Amino acid sequence: MQEKLDFYEEKMNKSLDALQSEYGSIRAGRANPHVLDKIRVDYYGTPTPIQQVGNVSVPEARMIVIQPWEKSLLKAIEKAILTSDLGINPTNDGTAIRLVFPELTEERRKVLAKDVKKKGDAAKVAIRNIRRDANDTFKKMEKAGEMSEDDLELANNKIQKLTDKMIEKVDKAVEVKTKEILTV
Repeated sequence: MQEKLDFYEEKMNKSLDALQSEYGSIRAGRANPHVLDKIRVDYYGTPTPIQQVGNVSVPEARMIVIQPWEKSLLKAIEKAILTSDLGINPTNDGTAIRLVFPELTEERRKVLAKDVKKKGDAAKVAIRNIRRDANDTFKKMEKAGEMSEDDLELANNKIQKLTDKMIEKVDKAVEVKTKEILTV
C-alpha cells in the first residue's frame, strides 16, 4: 500500500512542479531567464533550448542578455524569440541579443494575475484527479482481496491528507506569484 501511496504522491508532486515551471515562464515586469525555457533555437537542424547555445545573463532588473557561443546563431536566436509568444522584440548588436522588458501596465498585471489563478485551478484539478485514481485503485485492490476494509479506509484517509497538503501548496504558489505580479 505504501508503494502505491508513494507513486501517487510523486504524481501530485509532478503536477506541482509543472505549475511552478509554468509560473517561471510568466514575466512579471522583471527580467527572469526562465521566460526563455520553452523557446527552442534551430541548432544545425535540432530544436535546442536557448540556454544550451549561449550564455544567458540578467545585467539589469529589466534586461536579459543572450551571448551565443557561435555568432552564426544570432539570427536563429532572434527568429526563435520573435516567433515565440514572449511579446518582446529582441535587439541584435552583432555579438549579443538584448531583451528589454517594459514595465507592465496595471491592466496587464490584472490579466496575468487571472492567468496565474487559472493555472493554479488547473493544477488543483489535476491533483484531485490523481486522488480519484488512487481511490479507485485502492477500491479495486480491496475487491480483489489484496487489502482489508480497514486498510482501504486508512489508504483513503492518507491520500486525502496528501491531496489537502498539495492543494495548500498550490494555493501558496498562486498567492506568491500573484503578489509578485501585482507588486509595482
